[in-house]
Amino acid sequence: MMNDETTNQGFFHPASKAYRFIVLAFVSMLTLGCYFAYDIVAAIADSLMTTMGATESQVGSMYTMYSIAAIAAVFISGFLIDRLGTRKGSMIFSTLVFIGAAIVAFAPSLTVLYIGRFIFGAGSEPLVVVQSAMLARWFKGKELAMSFGIALTVSRVGTLFALNTGEVITSHFGSPKYALGAATLLCLMSLLANVVYVFLDRKGERVLGLADSASGDKIVLKDIKFFKPTFWYVTMLCLTFYSAIFPFTSLSLKFFNEKWAIPLTSGQEGGFLYKVFANFLHMFSTAGGVASIIIFASMVLAPFAGKLVDKVGKRATFMIFGSLLMIPSHLLMGVTMLYPVIPMIMLGAAFVLVPAAMWPSVPLVIKKEHVGTAFGVMTAIQNIGLGLFPYLNGKLREITGAYTASQVMFACLGFIGLIFAFLLLRANKKEGDILEKP
Repeated sequence: MMNDETTNQGFFHPASKAYRFIVLAFVSMLTLGCYFAYDIVAAIADSLMTTMGATESQVGSMYTMYSIAAIAAVFISGFLIDRLGTRKGSMIFSTLVFIGAAIVAFAPSLTVLYIGRFIFGAGSEPLVVVQSAMLARWFKGKELAMSFGIALTVSRVGTLFALNTGEVITSHFGSPKYALGAATLLCLMSLLANVVYVFLDRKGERVLGLADSASGDKIVLKDIKFFKPTFWYVTMLCLTFYSAIFPFTSLSLKFFNEKWAIPLTSGQEGGFLYKVFANFLHMFSTAGGVASIIIFASMVLAPFAGKLVDKVGKRATFMIFGSLLMIPSHLLMGVTMLYPVIPMIMLGAAFVLVPAAMWPSVPLVIKKEHVGTAFGVMTAIQNIGLGLFPYLNGKLREITGAYTASQVMFACLGFIGLIFAFLLLRANKKEGDILEKP
């Protein structure tokens, strides 16, 4: 019946596959600006320190302010989306992202910049949640897994471009304000993409009677008493794992530049677009390119890793192997002069394996009615680490005047994560071994 209706109504009918994929294009752009704006600080950290007189711990605190807002937003956003729906909620969060990015770009002082990062964080994390609800609304029972993969890949393009173009923009135009301005423009583009989605979604809702998939994503604290040990081990592994990835990346360009004298840009002459292209072409020989190896590996290999995990299971085993990879990765960069491409490829492999096994594990160990709370709690705890460790990373570098202590700290996080992964494997066996099954 629907196929006949689709045929009769034509290409732009909400029931058509073409319409769904047009929706997917705009939903995917929703967080592109967020990812670029989040990581542009890491890309231009050295220039920010020079022009604004910031210290490494203060650059780390820019991520801390984001994560403090994100923790609060995780608890509030679910109730707000329940009350307003995904469309209104997404417009509020997209607007906060744009306003926060604009404040950061035009901040006359570090204090104002921190305020901007806080507002940006308050919008960005809930926007990721809303994006997931949008995809579920349009693709549940159809191309759901593929839609999530495409949206995540598009989002990570934002990170890839931030790390590889931040210093190019800064050096070409003469100020880090231009790189922050580029982040603001991308956040504006994401806001406009959201406006287009709202019109498409309204038409779809009117014609198809779509259900709002955001309900159930809010945190219900009384649900926590039902969580099994496997969930808490996965959550603590999430905390330690991401705390050893993103806080490291936040100051990695300066690290690579100072320890190995890897240039911040490729140094090519020519127009702006040519410089950007040259930076990507010399990806393994610029600090931003080396830093983005983790993200690039995830973009290329994550879909295959997800299929592998679905096919063979062994989720706890993959998390053990990924955690194990992190320890030598950080130690090699901290205590040797080995060119960092090899350790970063190892870190990239960990970043592919662990998330591919970790996030899908939650619905397997948590009852369906508690999954929203579980993901909310897990994200909030994750952001505690993402708020604390960028600051500690910068502070250790200031105190010691070197990078060894920071890298040992990240290696220790990998070791603690490895312990939680083994505890997860043991608890999983007691609970029916569901995580190791295909």
